[in-house]
Amino acid sequence: MAKRQFGSVRRLPSGHWQARYRDPANGRLLSAPQTFTTKANASLWLSVVEADLARGCFVDPKAGDVSVREYAEHWLDHRVLRPRTVELYRGLLDRYVLPSLGEVQLGKLTPLTVRGWHSRMAKAGKPGPITIAKAYRLLKTICSTAVADELLVRNPCNVKGAAVERSKERPVLSVAQIDALVGSIDPRYKGMVLLGSWCGLRLGELLALTRGDIDLVNGLIYVTKSAAELKSGERVVGPPKTAAGIRKVAIPPHVLPAVEAHLDEFTGPDSADLVFVGTKGQAVRRASLYTAWLAAVNGAGLEGTHFHDLRHTGATLAAMTGASTKELMSRLGHASPVAALRYQHATENRDVAIAEALSELAIGTSNAKIDGAAKEISRFPKPE
Repeated sequence: MAKRQFGSVRRLPSGHWQARYRDPANGRLLSAPQTFTTKANASLWLSVVEADLARGCFVDPKAGDVSVREYAEHWLDHRVLRPRTVELYRGLLDRYVLPSLGEVQLGKLTPLTVRGWHSRMAKAGKPGPITIAKAYRLLKTICSTAVADELLVRNPCNVKGAAVERSKERPVLSVAQIDALVGSIDPRYKGMVLLGSWCGLRLGELLALTRGDIDLVNGLIYVTKSAAELKSGERVVGPPKTAAGIRKVAIPPHVLPAVEAHLDEFTGPDSADLVFVGTKGQAVRRASLYTAWLAAVNGAGLEGTHFHDLRHTGATLAAMTGASTKELMSRLGHASPVAALRYQHATENRDVAIAEALSELAIGTSNAKIDGAAKEISRFPKPE
């Protein structure tokens, strides 16, 4: 019989067989993570290792000895993430991932283990399905990095559809309902309702707006930053989540007078002064805004309406003007960075036309048409 060219097999005093080979990268002698009852099985294991090394897909079985907890902490510490995202991931790990899977060795995290963890949460109904999807997606992302780090051969997260969030369809407000909210809310927040619904700005983008970001002459808003409030109360201002979030948004002409009036009454004269401020000129706190929002939706008979529904409404109303998918992606800032840059030049002039059409829509539009357009918005990417 020809002498084995890769690795070696020896019999231990216990009667079991041990398979060993030298790491091609550093020459270290490595052993199989387990012993074998027969010499043939030990030799077969070496043959598989040799083949995997030749294909460049071998992962040292001992590399995954680190626990899921240890690796997840390392993963979180070495990612460049927005502060609110860090808070979200930290909460998902501490509440839903690590209590069940934290002490499992990463290399022993099997599809069966992951499926059982996911199934237990789903059957218990706690947390809700959206949070379960977020927790699963986070674990899958962490495991994908472990595969790239050559700690896992393949990602054990393969539960079909588990990463998909199935949110209930949010309501689309009619023009009359937008007007009712504007008339019901605290005057200092009227501009937020108008720009949220007619321009599709996110809450964080509204809270970060400064006087210098609004060009009344040309009717434009320059969205370059977003504000987030952490659980600690700290206010953090940074760029939008993606490159597509940095954009110019044309203000519908019928909204311009209200925006100008707001700037005159509530905003300081300097370009860096915040557009929306509290009663003492401070940055708006979410708690204060939500208190005013709750009173407004109740006063307008729109109980259960969320602030983010304004953005969803803005997307639907813009779709009614005949704007293309690319134009809507550009206006709302939720295209991929590559797509946003590709279509930005082509949509700049068209965006002004969209804004003018929105004003025409405000003058006279049936709610039936709005309801029909609400279905059309489902073809656009889900807003962040």
